Amino acid sequence: MSSFPTSISPSQSEIQSRQLSPQNLEIAIRSLHHDGLVVVENVVPHDALDRLNHKMVKDAWTLRNRKENSPYNYNPGNIQQDPPPVRKYFDPEIFFRPRPKWTFCSGNSAMPPTAENPPMSQPVHSDADFAHPTHPFAYVVNVPLITMTPENGSTEVWLGTHTDSGLHVQEGMHGERASGRIQLSALEKQRMIRPPCQPVVPKGALVLRDLRLWHAGIGNQTDDVRVMLAMSKF
Repeated sequence: MSSFPTSISPSQSEIQSRQLSPQNLEIAIRSLHHDGLVVVENVVPHDALDRLNHKMVKDAWTLRNRKENSPYNYNPGNIQQDPPPVRKYFDPEIFFRPRPKWTFCSGNSAMPPTAENPPMSQPVHSDADFAHPTHPFAYVVNVPLITMTPENGSTEVWLGTHTDSGLHVQEGMHGERASGRIQLSALEKQRMIRPPCQPVVPKGALVLRDLRLWHAGIGNQTDDVRVMLAMSKF
């Protein structure tokens, strides 16, 4: 089995109708079922991404300068950063259907390295760091504001691990800064079956990820902040 995720590119008519074709929908559902993740390319307007990225990069530096009081996620190079919930930064074109409901929106900002904070990876973890069903119950929609690459901290994903993500393979209690960590023995076992990957996710794409999937933020080795939005759908 491939360690790299499936990507689909909706046609212009699909984008205009805001609805996937039966063929692309089947591919997406099958990928979520087998892999726990699928990439949908060319669906978010670049102008909207650029406008939001300019604001969030500026805010990211402000947050990082708080040092130990920064809202970092596992290590200082990965900041837990919410986008500003104001109209000017959210283009109407990003919303599906006439009555959207915004229940959760945050993000991960991979910061450029410094002498004090060299590139560091998060521990491999599951966001479902609590007792949860064995069937799909929540998805995360990730939207990178720029193209994500291994160099700027594309998220490491362990495809197929959403089916074995319970507390029996985790360390760290819910609510701790480093909760949901996957046990080393489980990681080594899975690596022999299907190793992880860092996919390139082009600007304008979105990533649908099962909340249970094992993953890890990877250190940014470039000079540019890499912001990735995260929206949860239960």
